[in-house]
Amino acid sequence: MNKRQFLVALPALGLVGTGCVDPREQAHAVYMLVDTSGTYAQEAGKAQLIINYLLGTLQPGDSLAVGRVTSRSFSEKDIVAKATFDTRPSHANNQKRAFKDSIATAFRGITGSSYTDITGGLLQGAEYLNETGAGTRTMIVFSDMQEELGKGTKRDFPIILKNIRVVAVNVVKLDTDNADPRRYLGRLDAWEKRVREAGASEWRVINDLQRLDRILVRA
Repeated sequence: MNKRQFLVALPALGLVGTGCVDPREQAHAVYMLVDTSGTYAQEAGKAQLIINYLLGTLQPGDSLAVGRVTSRSFSEKDIVAKATFDTRPSHANNQKRAFKDSIATAFRGITGSSYTDITGGLLQGAEYLNETGAGTRTMIVFSDMQEELGKGTKRDFPIILKNIRVVAVNVVKLDTDNADPRRYLGRLDAWEKRVREAGASEWRVINDLQRLDRILVRA
């Protein structure tokens, strides 16, 4: 190795010698999809409890975004709030307060949308999570998981959720589920099959909001 080659190699040698790694690989990024369609919009208060838990739990360098599931959710405009928390505690606390205020404003007087585009929300969320470069990526879906697409909305194609954990939360039962529980169980089975085929690293359902700690713990 000549002198020039040695100088070029120095930074890489330094990283190996000190064991340095990209800090993003140690970070956790969370994208929470909140269903605001139909009567499920009435559950928004519970969604804010979960967001407050996330704000109190995520660490400096972690990222959080909240998006709405509406009639067509594959759009940046459906992201209500997003932030990557600063490593300086005072700055991170200010970011979290601003985040909480944005959520309160966005959910105040919320009205239900006509349709429920869960797939579009998953695609938008996956884009955000992948762009963060975080080593751990979690998608939280706050919904009854009943997708209803408006005329002209195409979502019957394979999606990619590689290396993303998907956690369905507060999957309330519909009136039709009470009449025939197989509809509820079948709906969950169908979504698990779809997200696993999309490459998701994990699928989990959490309906007990007293166990929010399970949202961020990997299986």
